[in-house]
Amino acid sequence: MRWKQLWTMAVAATMAIPTIAEAQFMTYNSQVSFLAAITNPGVDTFTGFALGTAASPLTRSAGAYSYKASVTDDVNVFGAGTVGDPWLSIDFAPNVLTFSTFTGGVAAVGGNFFGSDADGLFQSGNIVVTYVDATGTYSQTLVAPTGDTFFGVVSLTGAMISFSIQALQPSDEESLWPTVDNLTLGQGTSASVPEPAPAALIITGLLAMGLVSRRRNSAR
Repeated sequence: MRWKQLWTMAVAATMAIPTIAEAQFMTYNSQVSFLAAITNPGVDTFTGFALGTAASPLTRSAGAYSYKASVTDDVNVFGAGTVGDPWLSIDFAPNVLTFSTFTGGVAAVGGNFFGSDADGLFQSGNIVVTYVDATGTYSQTLVAPTGDTFFGVVSLTGAMISFSIQALQPSDEESLWPTVDNLTLGQGTSASVPEPAPAALIITGLLAMGLVSRRRNSAR
């Protein structure tokens, strides 16, 4: 096999390896993969949460963990969705909904993060999710997530300090409220850290052998 072919295969295999964000976070778009990468998950489905406004900060629990949900500028939180399936949102669209003061060493946060309208019903739009731990901050924009879209983040270096969601406002005439359902908290494990793909290691080795062979042939 020629060294150029080896190089192409090595680059392709390397690109397939999971990447770690600069602040040492791993992200998951699959609930199954997220749950497989953490331990002791706890979920807050917001069952029984009353529709309408509620005072901020709000103290709630997800399994064995407790947390506080608060809104910037002293705005209230808001019970969106329906009586049978309530969600957590805020009372003023442009503000930020922040989750913090976790107990139990929370290092993983996931759930359904999406937008809602003035009536507390689902509305399509973009949501910015921001996570903070001792090493720094990681933000990602979720493009038009639905109420069933899952997104999760695991800190590889320690407990989460906070995470927040904010809606990108569609226009000056239209508003979008950041909304959360099925908030999932947990602890990280060694399974959260990606290992180099075996194929990438093999191909990288073949590439090195090919380059050595090419140098030897050039020296003759």
